[in-house]
Amino acid sequence: MFIPEATLDRILAHARQALPAECCGLLVGQGEAILEAVPIRNLADDPGRYLLDPKEHIEARRTARERGLTVLGFYHSHPRSAPEPSPTDLAEASYPDHLYLIVSVWGSDVAGAADARLFTLTAKQFVPVPLVIVDDEP
Repeated sequence: MFIPEATLDRILAHARQALPAECCGLLVGQGEAILEAVPIRNLADDPGRYLLDPKEHIEARRTARERGLTVLGFYHSHPRSAPEPSPTDLAEASYPDHLYLIVSVWGSDVAGAADARLFTLTAKQFVPVPLVIVDDEP
């Protein structure tokens, strides 16, 4: 999967802005390209979890469809751990064959480096997916 550097930068900025809580949103694109990240309000009471606002989620899906794009998956952050799916991530994942991008800002400051990993959900397990960062939309 391809993602423009600017899109990944927006996700990382969202993650830093949400600290100490997790952030979440949708990955929108076409085919093998994640073109946009749509931030969605996190309704979780626990800062170590995320729950997409259902109203914003549905509206973002509708907007993507109207623009001829597809919701390819979701993103969320891990403020205090590596970008690996947690047992909770797996237990609460409910969209098979969708992408799940996890970004970690653990150990980074506002301008520091961050890490991101991409997975797909297949048969109730997360499978790593290669993520290629490009300068522009592929």
